Amino acid sequence: MATAVPRTDVLLTLMGAPHSSDLVTSCLRMAQALLERGASVQVWACGYATMLTQCSLGATKPRNLAAWGTEYPSTATLVGDLLATYPDTAYWYGCRFCGEDRGAASHIPGVRVQPPWRFADHVASAGTVVFLGVM
Repeated sequence: MATAVPRTDVLLTLMGAPHSSDLVTSCLRMAQALLERGASVQVWACGYATMLTQCSLGATKPRNLAAWGTEYPSTATLVGDLLATYPDTAYWYGCRFCGEDRGAASHIPGVRVQPPWRFADHVASAGTVVFLGVM
């Protein structure tokens, strides 16, 4: 039996190739700002955005040649931190079809994988829906 989608203030839908622009940063910053202000937020990752929460990303990004001694958190770490900081108001979902199509099967704890037909339930459960990326 399918689990009910929790009611949230905002659904951020992250679609397409997330690294072709500042899409991911915009999504994460928007989610964090909303959560800090007391809103409840769910993110639906579709397409290559399903790769953002893979366990294989590790805790940090590869080293930056311009700042060799500085470590930067991976997207998986950033999402994991949001989920840990706001356990009752932050939700991250990955599209099962898109993830399996791209080999993205092992997500960090807290990421829920949903079949694509459940997306309508997520839209219905949100007060506001914001699409980021391409459809």
